[in-house]
Amino acid sequence: MSQAQHPIQVVVAYDFSPSAEQALQRAIDVAVRAPQHVLHIMVALEPAVALGPFHHVTYDDADQIRTVAVAHVTEALKQRPAAPAEIHFFVHTRIGKPADEILTLAREIGADLVFVGSHGKTGLERVLLGSVSERVVREARCPVMVARPKAYPEVRLLDVVPDEHRHHRFTPPHRYTYRDNQVLVRPAAWPLP
Repeated sequence: MSQAQHPIQVVVAYDFSPSAEQALQRAIDVAVRAPQHVLHIMVALEPAVALGPFHHVTYDDADQIRTVAVAHVTEALKQRPAAPAEIHFFVHTRIGKPADEILTLAREIGADLVFVGSHGKTGLERVLLGSVSERVVREARCPVMVARPKAYPEVRLLDVVPDEHRHHRFTPPHRYTYRDNQVLVRPAAWPLP
């Protein structure tokens, strides 16, 4: 990371669930494209939930979870094409309620962005178990990206074609590209992504 680029601190809430994997993948996508993003992967161990109600979470447990989390993050990074620059990340393991720990870490590092998964709980289940992502969205002092798997089907966009109407002149949409501090106008035939 060059000295001229200000690092962008990104908290990634991670609990090994499928929705947390989505949050991690989205954060890695951002860091690969813009390496000034520094990832802070947060694993919060709630004492009464993490290892069962009769087990007290210890610092050794947190250290073991940290080792597993580092392996998961490393594997997720290996599955990506080579990044144009180094990707910096930290793995934080803390003992406490997940929403509290995510918000505390965000405050401690001056987070610019938080990625959190959503388990999709609704109704009574959400009331009884709470919603970490909802609380983080509500209380965070920076943008929060709630990640979940894409459920929309792929859609093929129709080509834009001129329509010569005798009362209205058709004007095709203007398409632009931004590169090297310049806005470039693209021809009307430029394909939509």
